Amino acid sequence: MATYIILSTLSPQAFEDPKQFKEVAQKVTEKIRQECPGVTWKESYVTLGRYDIVDIVESDDPVQVERAALIIRGYGRAQTETLPARPWSQFLQSL
Repeated sequence: MATYIILSTLSPQAFEDPKQFKEVAQKVTEKIRQECPGVTWKESYVTLGRYDIVDIVESDDPVQVERAALIIRGYGRAQTETLPARPWSQFLQSL
């Protein structure tokens, strides 16, 4: 399976009260589960840098990863950037 990193920056309009974010996250998660069954979520991180959230996913279908990113944008009201990724050890072996 290919690995992808989805970097997300939340919009100020994503929620009014930080406590509401849990509801937004649940809605996004459920939509992705329903509409992107070929995407496996490996891990999610909250960051204090340029991006608010870093998600690491795996899939053999890049179209489903694209769909997952669109769901994050639409329902999560976020900007996303998706990067294909390869483990460092695999990269070194290819040199």
